[in-house]
Order: sequence, then C-alpha cells, then structure tokens
Amino acid sequence: MTTPASPFAPRTAHTADLTPAELRAVRALLDEAFDGDFSEEDWDHGLGGMHALVHDDAGRLVAHGSVVMRRVRHRERWLRVGYVEAVAVRSDARRTGLGGRVMAELERVIDRAYDAGMLSASDEGAALYAARGWQVWQGRVCALGPEGVVHLPDEEGTTFLRPALAGSLDPAFELVFDWRDGDVL
Repeated sequence: MTTPASPFAPRTAHTADLTPAELRAVRALLDEAFDGDFSEEDWDHGLGGMHALVHDDAGRLVAHGSVVMRRVRHRERWLRVGYVEAVAVRSDARRTGLGGRVMAELERVIDRAYDAGMLSASDEGAALYAARGWQVWQGRVCALGPEGVVHLPDEEGTTFLRPALAGSLDPAFELVFDWRDGDVL
C-alpha cells in the first residue's frame, strides 16, 4: 500500500486492506457519480483487486477506480487481464485531472502485473481512456457463458484495450471473456 505525499495524490490498496468505512465511502461516491445507476453486480465487479483512491485536503474521497483480474481468451491462449472497474470522480471535482491520476495508478498495476488491460467505457468515460492511449478493440467480443460462447455485439466499440506484458493482440481473433453475474462485461 502506498501512502500519499499530499492531498489529491492517489493511494493504492487491495480490497482486503480497505476498512468498512472506506468501502462505504467508495460505494457512496459510485452511487453519486452514476446517478444511482450503479448496481450490486457493478459493485461486486469492482471488488477483489487493487483500488486507486484520491482524497481532498479534508480527507473526503473525490476519485476512485479499481483493477480486477479477469480471464480472456485470445487465439488459443487465456490471458490474465487487468480489467478496470468503478472509475468515478465526484461531480464537483470533475475535469480537474483526478480521473487521470486514478488511471495512471491503475495502468501502473496493469503494465507490471497483467498480460493486457481492458475496460468497457461509457460515452462519458471514453474520451479519458482514448486520451491516455487506450485503444478501442476493433474485433469481435464474446463471453464464455453456461451454454458456450456468446457473441456480445453491444460491447463492440466500447471495449478498450491497453497492451501490457502480452504485447499487441490481433483483432482478427475474438476476445472471449470469462462469465460473471450481472452484466457480462
């Protein structure tokens, strides 16, 4: 766990190292940032990995993001993917660079620990990721469901990739994500 040198410096911590009060603050930030449209499944998807948290000089949480491990098949290989979840900035602190600070910490983790980084971007978040060099995946997106491989055309055009330890991925071959409850991706 890193200790911030000053207010607005990101602190990274695993879910296991966050206190119940910190987890409640993260959930409250996400509920506010997503206008109450952050489901229990969305919450669950953002847990179990590394979190980047930014606090203001009064100690209030103003920005958050997490990276969790997912398995994604590309070609004939299952990749260990750092999947970005639950990125949010408090409404009164948006457009101040805090989202970029959160992403820089998550990218540091991805670049050193995962074969690739991936995320599913909202219309509002897509510009942040593109500006940071994340690339829209140009290939087919699927998931391995209970009945086999399921094509997810709605995820195409919103799935972003950051090459890491595995290097470049070939869009001529589909991505097949591991299945999870709620939204598949």
